[in-house]
Amino acid sequence: MPILTSGQQATSLNPATGETLQSYPFASAEQLEQALQRVDRGFQQWRGTALDARVAVLQALARVLRDQAEDFARMAANEMGKPIVQGRAEIEKCAQLCEWYAAHGPQMLEPEKTLVENDQAYIAYRPLGPVLAVMPWNFPVWQVLRGAVPIILAGNAYVLKHAPNVMGCAYLMQQAWAQAGLPDGVFEVINVDNQGVSTAIADPRIASVAVTGSVGAGSAIAAQAGAALKKCVLELGGSDPFIVLADADLDEAVQAATVGRFQNTGQICIAAKRIIVEASVAAAFEEKFVAAVQALVVGDPLDEATYIGPMARFDLRDELHGQVQATLGEGARLLLGGEPMARAGNYYAPTILADVTADMTSFKQELFGPVASLIVARDAAHAITLANDSDFGLAGSIWSRDIPRAEQLAAQVHTGGMFINRYSASDPRVPIGGVKKSGFGRELSHFGVREFCNAQTVWVNR
Repeated sequence: MPILTSGQQATSLNPATGETLQSYPFASAEQLEQALQRVDRGFQQWRGTALDARVAVLQALARVLRDQAEDFARMAANEMGKPIVQGRAEIEKCAQLCEWYAAHGPQMLEPEKTLVENDQAYIAYRPLGPVLAVMPWNFPVWQVLRGAVPIILAGNAYVLKHAPNVMGCAYLMQQAWAQAGLPDGVFEVINVDNQGVSTAIADPRIASVAVTGSVGAGSAIAAQAGAALKKCVLELGGSDPFIVLADADLDEAVQAATVGRFQNTGQICIAAKRIIVEASVAAAFEEKFVAAVQALVVGDPLDEATYIGPMARFDLRDELHGQVQATLGEGARLLLGGEPMARAGNYYAPTILADVTADMTSFKQELFGPVASLIVARDAAHAITLANDSDFGLAGSIWSRDIPRAEQLAAQVHTGGMFINRYSASDPRVPIGGVKKSGFGRELSHFGVREFCNAQTVWVNR
């Protein structure tokens, strides 16, 4: 999901209608400088703010988010096509995130004891400085706040360069933080082009960089951060394996695969993209899965009944269709969909590709949309081999009634997270992040607080 831009402005299009909602001119060099000055002042103030006052801001933000949930959900529906029921759920998840870090974050920032005799040394977690965050559109609020909340709790400032099609959501978040009592400049939105991103990375007032997005964007930004000797955390693409073993509860697995692949119109990094099923249950799983996907309601994202809305960007629908057609040309079998829908807006039919093998496009590449790939494994060992045969390593899941065996198999899968008898998802209580081309570093849990802290050794000769 590309996140860098070119041209003179960010433009928000309603993908359900093609209507231009609003255009946002990119900041000039002078405007970017003014924003960085605000960030520097905001950070200098915020870093010295008492921890209990920071906690109070998070608690207030949770209340603001709930009060304005409908505004946020409608903005996401209009800007990127998220079904409004799922948009409300995203905002509730963000409010719970704030409350979780308000309750548990302070203990993550307490000085950490060491094994040095007589308690002479401890580790203090100090704020590192303003963090530049380059964020995507698919979860336009959650993707931002899951990083911003712990980063700001730790005493840092957060500089958001959001995806150009969801700038309305970006400014709603900036307003919400202000209403929660956050000082000016601590959560700053910058609307800039590629050159503006490069300028910000190189600026000495920016301490580090966080990116959620495509492999190409992450690689380019990481190279610039490296040249500036600044730490970065990358959460990039994914092609998660969803492994169904012969002893799995097929009804539960089918239900989870349906949600895990098609929620958010399939536009999720951490999603069940490669569904790997043992041969002895493959036919039964396929039949149940097709029926479940056929039952999903495609429609207007503002309709309460809609489960699958339009894809967020017209160019990405074209790219997805090209990947589907390439996979079919390579010998896959089409069970459902396979075409843009004949209706107004940027809709792609929910699609299932069967008989996918490791040399096919939908196996090798990340498909970012409502398309599932079914792969048959000879046995459990073959399923693990298939799971690991990917450039990506974000997350995955295994379905089996034999939990100890599933845990042993999960240990053999090279991903940042493994889920047994549930589809992969993010939760503030556990870290999220990947290996291989899915990136490095972690968000959420205590990692989300400490990734952007200076772990300072303090040694007192007693």
